[in-house]
Amino acid sequence: MAARQKILILDDEHDILEIYQEILARLPSAPEIHTADNGARAIALLESAAFNLLLIDLRMPQMDGFQVLVLVRRKFPSLRVIVMTAGEDEQFRARAYAMGIDLYMEKPKTGKEIINFVDCIESLLEREDRGGFRGVQSKTLVDIVQLECFTQSSAILKVTTSVGEGRIWLQRGEIIDASTGDMTGREAFLEMMRWKAGNFELLASDLPRPRTIFSSYESLLMETAQTLDETAAVTPSLEEAGLGAFGRFKGVQFAVSVQTTDKNKFDQWGMENPEQMASWIHETSKNLRNLGDKLVAGQLERFEGLGPQRHIAVLSGDEQSLGIGFTRSAVLPHIRETMKQIESKWLS
Repeated sequence: MAARQKILILDDEHDILEIYQEILARLPSAPEIHTADNGARAIALLESAAFNLLLIDLRMPQMDGFQVLVLVRRKFPSLRVIVMTAGEDEQFRARAYAMGIDLYMEKPKTGKEIINFVDCIESLLEREDRGGFRGVQSKTLVDIVQLECFTQSSAILKVTTSVGEGRIWLQRGEIIDASTGDMTGREAFLEMMRWKAGNFELLASDLPRPRTIFSSYESLLMETAQTLDETAAVTPSLEEAGLGAFGRFKGVQFAVSVQTTDKNKFDQWGMENPEQMASWIHETSKNLRNLGDKLVAGQLERFEGLGPQRHIAVLSGDEQSLGIGFTRSAVLPHIRETMKQIESKWLS
């Protein structure tokens, strides 16, 4: 049985610590939640046990958050770090990202912000390190852009890779322009989304930038995924890339494919203990096929379920069934549209 993951929350306000502890205790992975109200205690806890994630407030008396970050990056370079702040400060944001944090966000206030906050943390905990961009070890550039849009950022995302350098302008959580080499706008954005690894830096958005991209970031990222799929002739096929190829779609957390004849024969991406999910997909698909036969309604090929922890959609085929897990913030129309795209690739 896999060991429970550990989260450490550092904040000098005890009420905030209690609220975060209560929210994060509901995560599906049921992590151990530890708290510290000062930097010295936080460092002592990190030295006493291996933690998976640190949530830290920057504004604290005595040892502030930046001083703690210096020690954390020196002593625990692989530890994932999320900075939580009560107010937006672009200089603090740029400085924190320069120190290699994973995410900088305002403390959630509304129900939607809390859901996005939990989804971000769940994503960081569930995905293993697979390279990616500095500061967000398990993330692609698409993930980084999505996180910044989630947090309503207004900034310039500077990206540097072995193949080039580019910038993406964000205004209150929307993508308004992009530039790399001789390309600008949507063309530049799509080119940058092909980049697999490198460094990123968030710069303050000081001067007004004329808007050249008018689609919402959700539509833009979905269109980007479609375009990348259409140009798959120069990239690995779905079979070569495995189920992880579905991770490029917004809101997708995991994928499990199960053989129709044997629930123990399955493939998976994004899950630590997939056996239970594989069994559920297998049995549910079988029951629905039987129901379709009894109702003389034909085979039920797709269904969606919305749950308190995450949502799931299943495609039922003759030889295999495919289950796709979505974050709780994903709405049903988005799930259905995404599954249409996934189905066209899965069956091809």
